[in-house]
Formats: sequence, C-alpha cells, structure tokens
Amino acid sequence: MQVLTVNVGHPRPNPWKGLAATGIDKRPVEGPVAVSAPGPKGTGAVGLAGDRVYDVRHHGGTDQAVYAYAREDLDGWERELTRELRNGAFGENLTTGGIDVNAALIGERWRIGRDVVLEVSCARIPCSTFQGWLDRAGWLRRFTQEARPGAYLRVIEPGDIRAGDPITVVHRPDHEVTVALGFRALTTRPELLPRLLPAADALPEETVARIHERMAPGLGHEEDQAPED
Repeated sequence: MQVLTVNVGHPRPNPWKGLAATGIDKRPVEGPVAVSAPGPKGTGAVGLAGDRVYDVRHHGGTDQAVYAYAREDLDGWERELTRELRNGAFGENLTTGGIDVNAALIGERWRIGRDVVLEVSCARIPCSTFQGWLDRAGWLRRFTQEARPGAYLRVIEPGDIRAGDPITVVHRPDHEVTVALGFRALTTRPELLPRLLPAADALPEETVARIHERMAPGLGHEEDQAPED
C-alpha cells in the first residue's frame, strides 16, 4: 500500500458554482509536500502546503484536510468513461495504490511515510464543480450510484509526504462503518443511517447532526443523491 502521487491544485475559473476559482484541478508534484492540520473550515485552508479550496463554506478545514482516491478506482472509471484519467483527475490530494480506500473504516488511521498520520473522517460527497470538471451529463448520479467516493482524512501527526511513501494502517476502530457505507447512508440509502452511529465520535460534527436530523421522527428521508455543495 502506497502513495502513488501527491497532487496539489492549480486554480482555475469555476463557472459551475459561480465562484472566482476552484482547486479541483489537482496535479502530481515532485519532492516532499508538507502536511499539517488546517484548522476550522471557512478559511480555504487544507492539509497540503500549496493547496487550498475556494468554496470555503463547504470544503476544507480539519475534517476535509486531505482527500484520497485509489488508482484502482480511477482505472475502473477509465474503462467506463473510455477516457484517460490521470492521477489527481478527481481532485484528490493522494492517489493511492494497493489500498481499498472505500473499505476503510471511519476513524481508521494511516501512517504515511515516516512522520505523517492521517485519520479517515468521511466520504466525499460530489458537487456541481465535480460534474462540470468531468464534463459528462448525469455524472453526479452515476458517481453516487457506484458508491466509490474516496475518503477525506484529518491530520493527526504532521510532516512531509511524497510519491512512493508506504501507507500502513496503524489503527482500526471497533465498528464496521466504512467510507462506502457512510456514503450510501447519506445519499441513496437513508435507511442505513442508524448503522453510522457507532462511528459518531470519528465523523465530522456536521455529519452527525445531519444524521440525527434525518432520523428524527416525522421527518422525511428524501434521497440526497448528490448535493450541489
């Protein structure tokens, strides 16, 4: 299990959300990249030096410090979309090899290289920027149906990472809430929401609040599909 590439965003206009810019255009970089906890959401800061987000209301911050996506899943999408998907094409900071990112448990911790420890916090929920970036009709619905969202991670121990660094799972919590399960519960399978509660301590606070709101008696559990956040 290893990091194949470390990817940093190149700002570009974002007509899909009406924002001045987006950092979804992630590209591999050479050499070490410093990783640190970015602090609360709202500033645009993320975990990797030289990167940032521009939709500060919905992205970035402690619980979305680093986004990881597996090369194996990109390869699957290449076959379906019949187009090349380079590392970083889905806006991921880390393109991984040899690890099933979607089967990772919420709260699971990875040591990357010598110094960095990251903790799996939640699944990526796709948005209108992702749809526009891929330029494919119906992409949000198709991506959501497949439930291979990749994982956001928070920074537990800072340091430098680089392409080729090994990934070692150093902690697995005592529950069965995977990234994929969390994604399905929050999008197409709301009946699964109660199964997320054992991982509540490791989920973002806003996600836990959303779970309780949707589980409240008398509230409809409408299919989320892919919120345009």
